[in-house]
Amino acid sequence: MKITYATMSADNEELQQSYDDALERVTPGLGADHPLVVNGEERSTDEVFEERSPTDRDIVVGRYSQASTSDVDDAVAAASAYAPEWEEVPWQDRVALMRKAADIMEKRTFDYAAEMAYEVGKNRLEALGDVAETVEFYRYYADQMEQHDGFTIALSALSDNESNVSVLRPYGVWGVISPFNFPLALAAGGSIGALLTGNAVILKPSNVGALMAIRFMDTMREAGIPPGAFHLVTGGDEVGDHLAHHPSVDGLTFTGSYDVGMYLYKTVREDRPKPVIAEMGGKNPAIVTATADLDLAAEGVARGAFGFSGQKCSATSRVYVERPVYDQFVRKLVEHTRNLAIKNPIERDAFTGPVIDEEAVQRFKEAVEEVRSKGGEIEIGGTVLVDDGLDRGNFVSPTVATAPEDSYVWSQELFVPFVVVGPVDSLEEALVKANDTPFGLTAGLFAGDDKEVETFFRDIDAGTTYVNRAAGATTGAWPDIQSFGGWKGSGTSGAGGGGPWYLRSYLREQSRTRIG
Repeated sequence: MKITYATMSADNEELQQSYDDALERVTPGLGADHPLVVNGEERSTDEVFEERSPTDRDIVVGRYSQASTSDVDDAVAAASAYAPEWEEVPWQDRVALMRKAADIMEKRTFDYAAEMAYEVGKNRLEALGDVAETVEFYRYYADQMEQHDGFTIALSALSDNESNVSVLRPYGVWGVISPFNFPLALAAGGSIGALLTGNAVILKPSNVGALMAIRFMDTMREAGIPPGAFHLVTGGDEVGDHLAHHPSVDGLTFTGSYDVGMYLYKTVREDRPKPVIAEMGGKNPAIVTATADLDLAAEGVARGAFGFSGQKCSATSRVYVERPVYDQFVRKLVEHTRNLAIKNPIERDAFTGPVIDEEAVQRFKEAVEEVRSKGGEIEIGGTVLVDDGLDRGNFVSPTVATAPEDSYVWSQELFVPFVVVGPVDSLEEALVKANDTPFGLTAGLFAGDDKEVETFFRDIDAGTTYVNRAAGATTGAWPDIQSFGGWKGSGTSGAGGGGPWYLRSYLREQSRTRIG
């Protein structure tokens, strides 16, 4: 059985002990200084970002040198110079390198997951899943290169002395800008896709989560990635903006907010056409019909809404329930939420840990106040947690709310553990409301009727869809299991990460005709 977010179990004693052992190994190394890496050169700068754990602000996770725009220029120049040589490396050799990196990372799964818990507050299974997903990206994309024979296809000919072929070739230099919430998988996924297809890559991770990007670079260097093919520039928004708009960068992968994603999508191509793969979040609906298994639905919604404290672009954030089962569903969801363990994520039984920073805490408090000011109800939660040492971190309670439909909690992506629930008269009404959003990332349905399922799949405007999924109503996609990508304002490429069409986004076609 594949180990995924949906199949890992907290009851696995061997897994728990391996994680405990990893905590002992990695904890003494927290707080170290980390350079950026340009063309294989480690550069330490005077400006440093100090990352503190959201679990305990007294814990320094790492100190990261901050790149200047000149460092970015150097990385782009080195990548530009090396890109033609990297393209000439046989695709089979690039595949072998990625598989070697996968083997290296797999051996470090528990160490990286333990560091990730300190860095962004993921519980054990979520952190282990992040690392395991990254390993799967290496292997799945390598398999895709093989299955497509390096993306070269023979075409027809008009005469016996003519040969025609379609060759998919890399763009050249690719920038990757990654967020904090999947600090390893989202730094690596786009980078692996670009590198495998022959592009030279500059990665700029979020400062919050940068340690995992550094671990990705460590893995790649040990596997033997050429210095000119992969560069790491740590820094803030100015660094990312300079990289994205650099005239010698030929393509960009960005994961983050809608506002920033649309800004980049519109502006980085002003000088010339460039591919921009942007995944920009969601306001993901779940629908519960009168034919649903309500226990299954309550579990799926709770896991989808509150896993990693709701800090997933795929998080379940609004639920539409048919009226005959509405009250019963809300009661079951409240009870399921009441039983979730909110604590330090390194502890064995923690389900939900902290939110990432004080800004997220404030956003949570404002959402709670919004519900109350609009005459809604906080069914459970709504508090900042301070007991048992949680005041040292950014802990808030998983919250189920009801609110009028004109409240912004129905429309704005909150990125905190907060879900709003409301009644509908039919599946058709639920679908209209579910689709009434600029976003279209994920969506879920709980129903016991096949026609309802068919209607949902046909009419929902979302790129990643689930039916009757207890492991997460709208969350938990896995490479080669569920392609992960959004429609409308949630995505630009039309190809989901971890799916069979993803690598195509990093390639452009060249038609070759030869006579004689």
